[in-house]
Amino acid sequence: MDFLLLLIVGITGIAALAFAFISYVRIDMFRVDNERVSELSHIIHRGAMAFLYREYKWLLPFLLIVGVLLWIKIGGAAGFSFIIGGLCSAAAGYAGMVVATKSNGKTAFAATRGMNEALTMAFKGGSVMGMSVVGIGVLGILFCYALFEDPTLITSFGMGASSIALFARVGGGIYTKAADVGADLVGKVEAGIPEDDPRNPAVIADNVGDNVGDIAGMGADLFESYVNSIIAAMAIGLAVFGSKGVVFPLVLAAVGILSAIAGTTFVKVKDGGSASVALRTGTFVTGGIMIGGAFLVTLAMFREFALFWSVVSGVGVGVLIGFVTEIYTSGDYASVKHIAESSKTGPATVILAGMAVGMKSTVIPVLLICAATLISYYFSGLYGIACAAVGMLSITGMALSVDAYGPIADNAGGIAEMSHLPKEVRKITDKLDAIGNTTAAMGKGLAIGSAALTALALFAAYAHSVKLTAIDLNDPKVMVGLFLGGMLPFLFSSMSIQAVGRAAEAMIDEVRRQFKEIPGIMEGTGKPEYEKCVDISTAAALKEMIIPGLLAVLSPVVVGFVLGAQALGGLLGGSIVTGVMLAIFMSNAGGAWDNAKKYIEEGNFGGKGTPEHAAAVVGDTVGDPFKDTAGPSLNILIKLMSVVALVLAPLFV
Repeated sequence: MDFLLLLIVGITGIAALAFAFISYVRIDMFRVDNERVSELSHIIHRGAMAFLYREYKWLLPFLLIVGVLLWIKIGGAAGFSFIIGGLCSAAAGYAGMVVATKSNGKTAFAATRGMNEALTMAFKGGSVMGMSVVGIGVLGILFCYALFEDPTLITSFGMGASSIALFARVGGGIYTKAADVGADLVGKVEAGIPEDDPRNPAVIADNVGDNVGDIAGMGADLFESYVNSIIAAMAIGLAVFGSKGVVFPLVLAAVGILSAIAGTTFVKVKDGGSASVALRTGTFVTGGIMIGGAFLVTLAMFREFALFWSVVSGVGVGVLIGFVTEIYTSGDYASVKHIAESSKTGPATVILAGMAVGMKSTVIPVLLICAATLISYYFSGLYGIACAAVGMLSITGMALSVDAYGPIADNAGGIAEMSHLPKEVRKITDKLDAIGNTTAAMGKGLAIGSAALTALALFAAYAHSVKLTAIDLNDPKVMVGLFLGGMLPFLFSSMSIQAVGRAAEAMIDEVRRQFKEIPGIMEGTGKPEYEKCVDISTAAALKEMIIPGLLAVLSPVVVGFVLGAQALGGLLGGSIVTGVMLAIFMSNAGGAWDNAKKYIEEGNFGGKGTPEHAAAVVGDTVGDPFKDTAGPSLNILIKLMSVVALVLAPLFV
């Protein structure tokens, strides 16, 4: 029976990759009848792939060295699984990046035929990323499990995925925000030229960065969340239910893949319809089918419903967190409109209003995470919490498709502007871009919520591995671990934001130099040196990502060896609490600032070129490293620390 179920899981993983391949073929068959659009898309593709090649060239030796150390210290299964996990994460990011950078120009040209054509093209490009992540994730776990037949031996698969994800997220975030800040501050604020104006030397680097940060980075982020939740549930399930507990989370993942494939067929918009409603419909349909499938699977495997309620709590909370995130970050709701209105009194009040919204936005998601934790534990104990995380991430195929659609739409808008396509086209791409900001925030919300539950599941697996039944707060070493864990997300965020600041300074200097030294650049007769800006972002990102990444990997190692297993438990607990809060705050504040700027650009409070708009641009610039570098990297930080502790647990006992 177990073999048959695992075979079905493998077939659904192959089906996900087949769906991604078919989507890629359809994108490739679409012809762009505009030379300038094709040229710009090719330049962005070339810049993004060049960064990815250089990043992976740095990460491959790290992957091999750590894999060999794990092989020597813990065993061959740990070392091999770590390397396979890292390679699978890199492969998912690569697949998404290739297709996204080929979809952007096609989306811009499709917008000349209407909203539905453009939405379909952008979403199809995003679905390649979404389905690649779930397909590669499921097949990678199955491969390692088939080799070693013990989920506790392959937890390092998640560690490899998390390591690559953290470097990809931090490096991609630094790249994209250095370019974005440089382009905005010098182009919009100082030179007074529009966003995505081809006269701006940083504009190509900015468009490349959208793919580097929000496609490769976000894909690697949700990939490691996805596989870590499944592996944690498999490890706990082995202790609770035996082989049945190992197979169940994999079957849930398979149901999620089929649900996502079905949900994609509902993402359509008629003339005059709402693209955001179409995307939301696809997500809700996916969630609904997933809940129905989970009911049938739980009944068939366990003959009772306790685990079903745990899974439902995860799926429901995942969807609700996305909806709450939309309320705080969309221009359709009061919070963003309030930030836009605060621009009347300058950038300081914009920043204060955005910070207040970000802080307030932590309340409901945390209450929802608490509810999912209590409900899932009540029905099925620690295994229930792990299955709730799997349930929340079971819709990753759809959620990531929606999320990856955003940067494709953003790129399409930039290409439309630089190609001087008709204003009607830019209106369509602007609408898709504004929705993309909200879907990106919703994707980050799902990633953060799932990070909390996955980290709790990994923590439970760690506690079981080191036989930690309780954490004694009277033990000074435990309190030290707790404080160190609480401090680490702040230190990590500080390092990430400072890295963006340093990289942005170099970008600003270069853009100013080109405006000053290249004759005719403002008149449109001189050609900006785009490649120099791309190189600045690339070099800065690769240099600056190293220390934050090593901080996450080494902290649990040092605390575990120096202070012991209990203190390491305190470190993990402290990092989970502050990390989740900071991640929600920064991601939502950044998203709200961004859409407040766009709300003004739509003609509200004076529109473009006014002091209100300039104030909103400053707020958006502050929010850029919040929402695209530090914030989303924190959920990887807390999971990476937890999975490092779990993998190295035998050395701390």
